[in-house]
Amino acid sequence: MTQLNIDDLNRAEHPLDVVERLASLRDWIFDRAETDEMSVAVAGRWAEYHVAFTWIEDVEALHVASAFDLKVPERRRNEVLRLVSLVNEQLWVGHFDLWNSEHVVMFRHALLLTGGAEPTHGQCETMLKTAVDACERYFQAFQFVIWAGKSAREALDAVLFETEGEA
Repeated sequence: MTQLNIDDLNRAEHPLDVVERLASLRDWIFDRAETDEMSVAVAGRWAEYHVAFTWIEDVEALHVASAFDLKVPERRRNEVLRLVSLVNEQLWVGHFDLWNSEHVVMFRHALLLTGGAEPTHGQCETMLKTAVDACERYFQAFQFVIWAGKSAREALDAVLFETEGEA
């Protein structure tokens, strides 16, 4: 197997420069305190999401993560893990995790840019939209499990219930 020497790759710009430029163009509130890390604040219907973009150089991936502002109590941990599993079955892109050290639910996804590929504005915007859309769609299910004591199946069924027409 051929070893890829990442040091030999020349990129026109840092992948997060693309995200930063996009955030500026869209008037998104963002913070880039580190070269390889950036966060964007996005107001959703259920919460404000802090979406973190991280450049992981050793695997050449642009990683996006959005954590819910919901602490998972130990007594609800197993049911939240069941919900994570059920939700992940519904997703085509990305996945949810329970971040154990912080006791929060997080949506994660990565864009592989191997061989020096450059991210586009469209790809970065889609990564952000995918993260926020997933959080918006399933946030209430996690609330139902954590705060209302519902089972994972009950919570998921409640948020996937769609009404038709108008009353």
